[in-house]
Amino acid sequence: MRAIIQRVSSASVVVNGGTPRSIGPGLVILLGVRDGDDPAIIPKLANKCAGLRIFNDDEGKLNRSAVELGYSALVVSNFTLYGDTSRGKRPSFIRAAKGEPARAAYEAFLKELSAQGLAEVQHGEFGADMQVSLVNDGPVTIVMDTDEWK
Repeated sequence: MRAIIQRVSSASVVVNGGTPRSIGPGLVILLGVRDGDDPAIIPKLANKCAGLRIFNDDEGKLNRSAVELGYSALVVSNFTLYGDTSRGKRPSFIRAAKGEPARAAYEAFLKELSAQGLAEVQHGEFGADMQVSLVNDGPVTIVMDTDEWK
């Protein structure tokens, strides 16, 4: 799995032209599921995302987490995180998980993240047309790839 985590002062997602789902300060997590990802890694990924110390402490150091500060998260599924650009100019998405396994992993991640103690977890919808708006605070952007943990 691959997660792009951004520290934000605010963010929202609009799904299929509907009502915005918004958060104040917290995390935006773009989540990609790779074909063959082991679902057993999901709890660890959710815990690391929620506990990531990327917010300033009283001394201005990145030493506080969204959980500690009572912040929220906005999660958006994003298969394009597995776009392969090694050949040509059109990315290949052959490494991205397809259909039900990807949906199940995304929903399991949402469930695990919701159990981490964040103020709230808003989210997009798997496979939907979405528009994401955010104010990246810092900017602080972290890439997590569970393949690197092996």
